[in-house]
Parts: sequence; C-alpha cells; structure tokens
Amino acid sequence: MAFLEVLQGVYGQLDFNPIADGEIHRFKIQADKSGSLNGWYVLYCDGIASGAFGSWKAGDNHTWSIREPADHQESEQLRQRIEQAKAQREAERRQKQQAAAELANRWWRNARRADPEHPYLVAKGVRGHGLRQRGAELLVPLYANGQLVNLQRISPEGIKRFLAGGQVRESYSALGAIGYDKPLCICEGWATGATLHQAGYTVAAAMNAGNLKPVAMALRSKYPGVKFIIAGDDDRGTEGNPGRTAATSAALAVGGEVCFPEWPESAPIELSDFNDLLQWRTSNGY
Repeated sequence: MAFLEVLQGVYGQLDFNPIADGEIHRFKIQADKSGSLNGWYVLYCDGIASGAFGSWKAGDNHTWSIREPADHQESEQLRQRIEQAKAQREAERRQKQQAAAELANRWWRNARRADPEHPYLVAKGVRGHGLRQRGAELLVPLYANGQLVNLQRISPEGIKRFLAGGQVRESYSALGAIGYDKPLCICEGWATGATLHQAGYTVAAAMNAGNLKPVAMALRSKYPGVKFIIAGDDDRGTEGNPGRTAATSAALAVGGEVCFPEWPESAPIELSDFNDLLQWRTSNGY
C-alpha cells in the first residue's frame, strides 16, 4: 500500500497495515522505546485516497494523497479531510495533555519532600529546591500559564521521563520567583538550573534545547521588562552543537543575552552544561 510505504519512509519498518476508516490510530515508531505508541495516522480511501500522520513525541505531522485532485470538488474534499484529521489529532492531543495534567497534580499533592540525599541530587551536587519524591523517583514540576501541566520523573540513576502525553512545549520548572529586580536565566536541564540558582539567579529550566525558544517567548510575553539570559549547553562534542545553536536562537528571539560555560583547556569534550563545569571544577580542585 502506498500510504504504508510513505509511513515507513519516515519512521522505518512497521508491522501493521493501515486501517482506512477515517479515525486516529496510534502505532509504535521503530526508533522509540518498547511499549510506546507515539506514532499516529488517519487514512481515508473513498474518493481520493488520502491521510495524515505524525509523531506525538517529535511533534511532526505530514499529509498524503495518492494523486492530485482532478477538479475543484475533489480539491475541496481533500482539504476538508485534512482539516478533519488535524482537528482529530488536536482533540486527542488536548485530551492526553489534560489526563497527564490531572495525574501530575495528583502525584504532586501526594508526594513527599525530596530526600536531600537522593542519589541524583548528590551526584549533581545540588539541593532539592522544592522537588518532591514519589517512591525512589524525584518529581520535577513543569508549569505553563501558571498551571502544573506535567512532571519530569528522575530515577536514582538519572533516567528522566515525562508523564506520557503531557505538555512539554512552553512548560518549565521555576527556581526562584521571577521579578523585575534581577535577570531571569533560562536553561535546559533542571540540575543546570539548580546550579545557576545556587549562584544567585532566578531560573526557568526548559528541560531540552528545543524548548528554550518556546519557553523564552512565552515568558517574554508575560514579563516584557525583565532581562533575559539564555544559559545554554555547549554541546562541543556533538556535530552542529545543538545546545549552542538553540540557545543563540532563543536569545535572538527575545532580545536576551546568551552565555555558555567557559571551559578550561583540560576539561573533557563530553562536558556541556554549567553543572558539568561545576562538578569538574569541584573534583579537580578549582
């Protein structure tokens, strides 16, 4: 089937045949972890065979049709189907985010204060700064528009996971109260944020490089007069240095400054963020 070939061209080998019923279906993308169903598609086969597909995790979406419309009527039918597919996808996304937010709030209410000796905090050399703990996992709260929308769970080994389906884009974890009397640092990871906060900064941790600009723009609209500093990761060992690229782009988007760790010549190339720098300096007597 042509639609399956297109899906596989984007996501790799798949083990199912698409169902052409006009409904959203989910599937496992080859590169994703076992048990995940981040892929989605919707397929129509009456008239011009057409559909849409994408990945909840990556946030991408694509449209497909087996041929170009022959006339205005077919073109309008195709347009309506694509709009319907987008509406279905958006409705499911909102439903998943709402369910994740409800779970996040329930877990957060019932969690205990984070153990100061939690292995992750000890390994990173930072304090808990209001984190909570559920079982052995630390809970990092993520907020958007003043609402708790998701949690990042951190295992004792440092494995990080968000709640399935929860909002990540434009959400952040705050360390300190944002105000007009001091700069706001926006960084990637929570441990980097804790390191900067312990140095005296108010921080919004965006969780990943791709979320730096969305978080910065969302906060800029809310705090137009605050000085922004994008404290980027310096991914020196990765082609294209995605951390530096994303941080520079975010700073330009909001009229902020950008800064990166200043590495001594002997610092290993795999170190990338301000917590890495602190840890290395501490262990080497700087």
